[in-house]
Amino acid sequence: MTGTRIAALGHYQPAKVLTNHDLAELVDTDDAWITSRVGIRTRHVAGPDEPVDELAAHAAGKALATAGLTPDDIDLVLVATSTAIDRSPNTAARVAARLGMTSPATMDLNVVCAGFTHALATADHAVRAGGARRVLVIGADKMTAVTDWTDRTTCVLTGDGAGAAIVEAVEDAGDEPGIGPVLWGSVPEMGHAVRIEGTPPVFAQEGQSVYRWATQSLPALARKACERSGIAPEDLAGVVLHQANLRIIEPLAAKIGAVNAIVARDVVDSGNTSAASIPLALAKLVERGELPSGAPVLLFGFGGNLSYAGQVVRVP
Repeated sequence: MTGTRIAALGHYQPAKVLTNHDLAELVDTDDAWITSRVGIRTRHVAGPDEPVDELAAHAAGKALATAGLTPDDIDLVLVATSTAIDRSPNTAARVAARLGMTSPATMDLNVVCAGFTHALATADHAVRAGGARRVLVIGADKMTAVTDWTDRTTCVLTGDGAGAAIVEAVEDAGDEPGIGPVLWGSVPEMGHAVRIEGTPPVFAQEGQSVYRWATQSLPALARKACERSGIAPEDLAGVVLHQANLRIIEPLAAKIGAVNAIVARDVVDSGNTSAASIPLALAKLVERGELPSGAPVLLFGFGGNLSYAGQVVRVP
């Protein structure tokens, strides 16, 4: 049976860095207040001439180079984003044009902070169904473009960036598929808890509601995602959760029971980059050699729409 695997990863962040001390000059806050409540110290900020598709294309180019592939080796491009300004051409089509692709299928997915894990599952399904052989999956967001810089409860959170993965077919999936079955869902009646609404759109959230949901409801779902892949939490080598807030990541990781896993804490350096956060954090861990090839890692996205999606993957 045809299976799938992640062949390579890539990531990109804008050069400009905004520190907590910089934010203290904009709103009534300070480094101690920010780090004690969300754990973030710095975030990268894209300029007005750096659109989401440019961030995405940089990350994608790195993934292609790592895999030793050309743009025309890709037949489907999926971009998870909620901050693209234009509706058409979509972000995936603009990425394809930037990379010089000739005839890929191109689609955007908007599941906000859970976007990348939804897109990864979609790529897995497309390959297994025979609709694609190689898929470029990107999470990219320019959250600072939808940030209210007068609101100290949200402006301290956001950052910009992109992460990419190349998903390809493997003829013999064996007992350890490279990408495990997805567990996904949502809480529609609580969709108002995380919002990017209005004209121009602005990010807002009900922080306490999100915190309670994430720390109380998600651990059991994350363990179920492990169960679907036949992996016990204690056998995980890594856990990469949506990088929302260190006060959510650390208790959630502990409740999952992944006692031997490296837990991604890229939020400290990158802030909340929405759909980019999981591939960005995963790519950095792999690049630094902290996760060995073939090791099982739980990816679990959650947030906007109060949606969630998670799966266990093998490190490329």
